Amino acid sequence: MTADQWKTGREKAGLTQVEAACSLNVSQPYLSQLESGLRLAGGGLARSAAKLYKLSPTALPLPEPLDVPGVKPDDLQRKLASLGYPGFEHVRSKAVSNPAEVVLGAVVNRDLDTRLVEALPWVLSAYADLNWEWLRDRAKLQNAQNRLGYLVHLAKQTARALPEHAGAAQVLSRWENDLEEARLAREGTLCRDSMRERERAWLRTNRPEAAVHWGLLTSLTAEQLPYAAR
Repeated sequence: MTADQWKTGREKAGLTQVEAACSLNVSQPYLSQLESGLRLAGGGLARSAAKLYKLSPTALPLPEPLDVPGVKPDDLQRKLASLGYPGFEHVRSKAVSNPAEVVLGAVVNRDLDTRLVEALPWVLSAYADLNWEWLRDRAKLQNAQNRLGYLVHLAKQTARALPEHAGAAQVLSRWENDLEEARLAREGTLCRDSMRERERAWLRTNRPEAAVHWGLLTSLTAEQLPYAAR
C-alpha cells in the first residue's frame, strides 16, 4: 500500500487515525508515519488495512521475490473467482489476491485450461489500476511479455466496446505500447506449450494478425471472451 492509499483509504472509511490505529492494533504515531510515507508496513498489516478500509485488491501487497512461480490451475480458478470474474461465480473463495500477482502467476505457466486464459483479459480490464510496472518487469524476467502483451491487447479491444470503460481502454493502450518495446522476436504459445505440431502448423496460417504480431500460436480473439466486456 502507498502512503496515499493509507490516508485516503482511512478517510473514505470514515475513521480517525486513532480509530483506525486501534482497529489495526498499532499506535496512532505509527499510522501517521505510514500515511506520510515515512514508514513501510509489512504484508500482514497492509492486508488488514486493505480489508478494514475496503480497498481494491490492487492495494494488496505484492510479493518481493522477482522469480514468481506459476500458480496451480485450481488455485488460479479460486483467485479469479475471488476477484469477481463472472465465469467462476460458482466457485467459493474467501482469500483475495492482488490482480497483478494473479495475472503473472498465470502467464508464466506452460499450460493452462482455455477457460482460465480467457479470464485474464477481464482481470486486466476490471483492474486497470493495478501495479503495471511490477507486472511488466516480472513478466519480462520470465520471458512472458509477449503473452502479457497479447492479453493486454485483448483486454483493450473489449474495453473499447463499452463507453464506460474508456478510462481502462486508455490505460491498457498505454501499457500495450510499453510492452511493445519489450516484444520478443520468437514463437510461443498462450500458455499451451504442450500443443502438438499439427495444431501449431495450422495456427501459423490461421491465427489472428495480432497473435502473429505478438509471436503467439493462438486463435483466441476478443470476440471469444464472453465476460471480458462486463
